[in-house]
Amino acid sequence: MSDIVVAGAGLAGLVAARHLAAAGHDVTVFERESTVGGRVRTDHEDGYTFDRGFQVLFTAYPAVRRELDLDALSLRRFSPGATIARPNSRAVLADPFGDPRSAVETLLNREVRTADKLRLFTLQRELRRTDAASILDPSGPDQTIEDFLADYGFSTAFVERFAAPFYGGITLDRSLSTDARVFRYTFKMLAEGDTVVPAGGMGAITEQLAETARAAGATIETDAPVADVTGEADGATVTVDGETVEADAAVVATDPGSARDLTGVETVPTEPKGCVTQYYTLPSYAKLDTGRKLLLNAVDARPNQIAPLSAVAETYAPAGEQLLSATYLGEETAGDEELAARTREVLAQWYPERNVSDLELRHTDRIEFAQFAQPPGFRSSLPDVTDPEGQVFLAGDFTRWCAIQGAMESGREAADAVGERLG
Repeated sequence: MSDIVVAGAGLAGLVAARHLAAAGHDVTVFERESTVGGRVRTDHEDGYTFDRGFQVLFTAYPAVRRELDLDALSLRRFSPGATIARPNSRAVLADPFGDPRSAVETLLNREVRTADKLRLFTLQRELRRTDAASILDPSGPDQTIEDFLADYGFSTAFVERFAAPFYGGITLDRSLSTDARVFRYTFKMLAEGDTVVPAGGMGAITEQLAETARAAGATIETDAPVADVTGEADGATVTVDGETVEADAAVVATDPGSARDLTGVETVPTEPKGCVTQYYTLPSYAKLDTGRKLLLNAVDARPNQIAPLSAVAETYAPAGEQLLSATYLGEETAGDEELAARTREVLAQWYPERNVSDLELRHTDRIEFAQFAQPPGFRSSLPDVTDPEGQVFLAGDFTRWCAIQGAMESGREAADAVGERLG
């Protein structure tokens, strides 16, 4: 069979490598970092688990169900819904069918009007009856999330207090100027499955994908940066760490900027959306009553949300410690300790009955490129996996949309395209 090189060992590259190797090709994956994972990586330090930025897995994603052994990941589940927080006030909003224990709190929530609660549950059930693939179809009217919610009848208060911080965390865009298709698709996934993290951290996902790729016959080499890819009519030439590798085909599954540079495909999106995620510990005597729900900042984006990680996954922290994360959207010029002081101040306002003065900063991730911009209609301008010249192919969420689903789906699509081209 054919010799195939895959540049990049993130989600898309590993999925592509697995399927190509399973089809009988001789596959080698080159990864510039010392570990696999790309943007989905985890550090383990002193008994703590630090994902690279706050990330979660939606179990309803079709590609996730197809590509992963979810049982082997020992998943830990967030409670559905969220807690809307502001000074001296916390209010729960959740689907009473998905989380019956929160039904009374949701009913008594004064941050969100009853009409908005009914609209939210109506939309949830409407999307359950909608085919997932059709939601992302680029045909049809283009709308922002903000416009879609307004047209559906949601109040300004609902948008500002719940939708902006909740979807600000998903799209890194609290202004809700992202394509409404992303909202509708992910809201459907939230309704149909669980929001989880693996017990070993999000990096366990890419570790599993790497294991299945190796089991299928692929070779994965780390600390091996790809410097150049040249497509030809009958193959591809790849320069790796100063050496030239000849292949029958190459799949470029790097970050978007590198993919554009390596392939010359100008439609690869490179306008970044970044964030800063910090991890903190808090002694158990100041235990926060979160109910395993996200805490949404109803006032502003500093921070946008706080996640009770060790309450969801006890494996994320040593016994007797709480691990929390806070995410700040966009670039932050404030230093690490200044941001931690801000989080401490906000938590003290949200939980005046708790002593949070011992909140301690443990880890900071400043991620310049967490997602690419996804304005209305963005999918129509994204590159196809076959756009590079010669026997070179693209794989990455930048060919679909910013999500684990998009990355895995693209990896499978690239593998299929290579197989079809090589016959």
